[in-house]
Amino acid sequence: QVQLVESGGGLVQPGGSLRLSCAASGFISADYVIGWFRQAPGKKREGVSSISLNDGGTYYADSVKGRFTISRDHAKNMVYMQMNSLKPEDTAVYYCAAEPRITGWDFLYGDPGSWGQGTQVTVSS
Repeated sequence: QVQLVESGGGLVQPGGSLRLSCAASGFISADYVIGWFRQAPGKKREGVSSISLNDGGTYYADSVKGRFTISRDHAKNMVYMQMNSLKPEDTAVYYCAAEPRITGWDFLYGDPGSWGQGTQVTVSS
C-alpha cells in the first residue's frame, strides 16, 4: 500500500506562484511514477504532470507546460510541483497519485491506483 499526503494549496492572485508537496510512504519501488491530477467543479479530472522515480523523466499537460515544474526528492520520498504564472483556470483540487510500471505519459491519461486526499488551489484576485 502506498499513502500520499498533499500540502501547499491555498489562495493566490493571478500571476502568482505556489508549490505543492506530496509525501509518499509505504512500499514505493523505483518503478513508480508519481504525479498530479486536478479537478475543477463541473469539469473532468485532468492529468497535470508526472515524474518517474527511476530516471526522473517528466511529462506535462499542454495547459501547464512552461509554467509548472515537477521534481522529486528520492531520499525523502517527496514529490513537488512548482506552479508559476498561475491563472484563474488553474483553480481546482489538486491530487497526488502514484502507479507502478507505467510510462509517465500513460500515467497522465490513466487511473492511478493510489491517491492523496487533495489540496485546494484557488487563483483569484
